[in-house]
Amino acid sequence: MNWRAFDLNLLVVFDGLFREGSVTRAGKRLGMSQPALSHALNRLRYLLKDQLFIRTPGGMVPTPRAEQLARPLRHALAQMEQALEPETFVAAQTNRRFSIAINNYAAIVMAAPLVGAVSAAAPLVQLDLRPSGTLDVFDRLDSGELDIGIGTFDTVGERFARTTLLEDRFVVVMRRGHPAGRGKLSAEALGALPHLEISSSGDDTGFIDRSLLARGARRRIAARLPYLATGVVLGQSNMVATLSRRVAEAMIRGAESALQLRELPFTSPVVRTSMLWHRRLDGSPAHRWLRELMLVVWPRAVENGGPERVTAFGSRPRSRFSAVPG
Repeated sequence: MNWRAFDLNLLVVFDGLFREGSVTRAGKRLGMSQPALSHALNRLRYLLKDQLFIRTPGGMVPTPRAEQLARPLRHALAQMEQALEPETFVAAQTNRRFSIAINNYAAIVMAAPLVGAVSAAAPLVQLDLRPSGTLDVFDRLDSGELDIGIGTFDTVGERFARTTLLEDRFVVVMRRGHPAGRGKLSAEALGALPHLEISSSGDDTGFIDRSLLARGARRRIAARLPYLATGVVLGQSNMVATLSRRVAEAMIRGAESALQLRELPFTSPVVRTSMLWHRRLDGSPAHRWLRELMLVVWPRAVENGGPERVTAFGSRPRSRFSAVPG
């Protein structure tokens, strides 16, 4: 292939089609008309001697050749984007897009402050917050499709860096006026209550069963529900749920004081929510700006339960990034 005659914009079209699976959506993403994008796809097909994408009722499905090309091309485009970034980053003037994968905890607790902070500091920036439960976060960070992942991560590869954003503990949520809402909540009393488990939380609540069994009690799961139904069910029943404190507080605010929280009768483990990124982006001015912004958006709850005070919005945080290998 004569690379001097190859239009590199065609690779951007390929990447857009592979991500969106639709000529229309890819055209909107790239700012191209549907005829222009279709013409570019035909040129790609001719140059690469493959159909690349097959039109189906569900969208444009990539061929095996397109699947083979997608990751290395996305990686190459990400490196080109980074290489062409200005040496200085002016948040108020940039119009780039950041893709961030967030878990349910981050969606409830962190999304609104993050969107507000980015909108205030960089009004032209587009945030693409995507549910991490449907993604292979490591794979998308490798390919450059994601800028950052936010969630609970155990072992990560050495190619990634991470830093803790928030630390939280678990509490019990129940309706106001609940019979167990008066006096100290014992392990025996907690075990005797009907429990509601959040099917979409991703939280490891096995510590509840272990702690209750050690005290001669046992938990009974009466129902499993998604987050959206939890507040209503708790407010209209004697069920209780064990949730991260900040999620519980958000649920109580949304329930207009129909709910209350109680402390567990045993020590709760700490839930750490971290920010994860690929090390190749360590030196990117735009990426560094976003990471630093995240560190000042939320107060970090320390082990003793009190918030660590951070500097005012927009200033540099006291702590530096910790690049924690797996």
